[in-house]
Amino acid sequence: MTSPARPLIEVRDVQKQFRSRSGASLEALLGTSLNVEANQFICIVGPSGCGKSTLLRMIAGLETASAGAIGIDGAAVKGPRRDIGLVFQSPVMLPWRTILQNIMVPAEVLKLNKKVARARADELLTLVGLDGFGDRYPDELSGGMRQRAAIARALMHDPRILLMDEPFGALDALTREAMNLELLRIWEASRKTVILVTHSIEEALLLSDRVAVFAPRPGFVREMIDVPIARPRSAATRSDPDFVHLAERLRAHFTSVPAH
Repeated sequence: MTSPARPLIEVRDVQKQFRSRSGASLEALLGTSLNVEANQFICIVGPSGCGKSTLLRMIAGLETASAGAIGIDGAAVKGPRRDIGLVFQSPVMLPWRTILQNIMVPAEVLKLNKKVARARADELLTLVGLDGFGDRYPDELSGGMRQRAAIARALMHDPRILLMDEPFGALDALTREAMNLELLRIWEASRKTVILVTHSIEEALLLSDRVAVFAPRPGFVREMIDVPIARPRSAATRSDPDFVHLAERLRAHFTSVPAH
């Protein structure tokens, strides 16, 4: 009998404490566990300050856990990794460089072949819907277009894993909805393993295969909710009865939690 395949990302009983300036200990995460299979799209939802972004940074190797273990493909995460791409809420761009040049930054850092990197960047401009905008500068693009460029930059070195920390949180509602659909299209084309942090229940359900519901600080995964809604998905998915039911189930987690 063969043993089940190991998850690509394993978070086991992770704890994280921070020390305040006064010396007091602040517990951000408590006994957090999470498994993510290869090519899955996982969303993390929870109240502000519950450690969602902290967990993402630890998976990325940008912070260390106070206790517990985080592994990728069976190897402990000990620092930043080349097989991870990151997208943050604010798409930080180098203002003196064109969009194409910004997208190519990871290739320069990793010293990839210039000709191959340029071809890859052109591919990504097409993938994220920015064909014809490569020679523009960041201040010439809208917020949504800059975030598309940030996604392309994160994919430049062809990572297996994409970690996204509220990537659409700063956008207006209409642009955010459009970017959700763009991200669905990009994911369908690339099938990366994605973990996305969001405050939006509807966004989480539209995008993900599973939703990790975080408890208030100190955060931990209170429940994993499967999203068995057929793909490909579209704007019409939001009116699907299963979608509406899952949204109500998720919302109940937070309307029943007293404010901290």
